Amino acid sequence: MEKFILGKKLGMTQVFTEEGMAIPVTAVLAGPITVVQLKTKEQDGYCAVKVGYAEKKENATNKPMKGIFEKANITPKKVLKEFRVEDVTAFEVGKEYNVADMFEVGNIIDVTGTSKGKGFAGTVKRYGTATGPKTHGSHYHRGPGSMGGASSPSKVFKGKRLPGHMGSEKVTVQNLEVVKVYSDKNLLLIKGALPGPKNGMLIINEAVKA
Repeated sequence: MEKFILGKKLGMTQVFTEEGMAIPVTAVLAGPITVVQLKTKEQDGYCAVKVGYAEKKENATNKPMKGIFEKANITPKKVLKEFRVEDVTAFEVGKEYNVADMFEVGNIIDVTGTSKGKGFAGTVKRYGTATGPKTHGSHYHRGPGSMGGASSPSKVFKGKRLPGHMGSEKVTVQNLEVVKVYSDKNLLLIKGALPGPKNGMLIINEAVKA
C-alpha cells in the first residue's frame, strides 16, 4: 500500500538520541485522513485515492460537495487531496487512516507545502544578486542590472531576474526522515525544516528518490 498523509505544521523543536545527540525536528499534526473517493482506470482513466482532512461545518459546504461526502457516508472535510496509486483495492471508501497506519520511525519521506509569502521584493532579496558600488557619486545600488542588448535583440529575454512577488510557492523537500510517531496524538516528528508557516498545510508522501 502506498504511504501518504495530510498534516498541519505545528513548529520546530528538538529530540535527543540515546547517545545524547540533539536532532532538530518539525512537529506535524498528521491525519487522520478519510477516503472520500476511489478513482479507477476503467471509469476515470487513472487510479487515485481522494482523501479528506480536518472537519468542516456542514453549512459551509456547497451542495455538490455535500453529495460527495454523503455518498461516502462521512462528515464534510476541509481539505481534499488526490494521491495517485497503482492499485485502489487496498483502500476503502469511508475508512479512516491515522499516522501509524501510514508511517513508522525510519521512513524516508517527501514533504510538500506552500512557502512563506514575502510580498513584493527586489532582485537583491529575491535572488541574491550583487549590489552596485556603495561609494559617493554612484547612483546605482540595488537595481536589477542590465536589461540586455540595445537595438539588437530589442527585447528583454524571458527569465530575466526582476523584482516581483516573492514566496507563496509550492515547495517540496525530499528525503526527510521520520524520527518519531505518536499514534495517540496523530503527531509526526520529521527531521529538519519543512516549508511554510505554522499551521500551514503539508502533503507527506513516500520518498520518490530514496
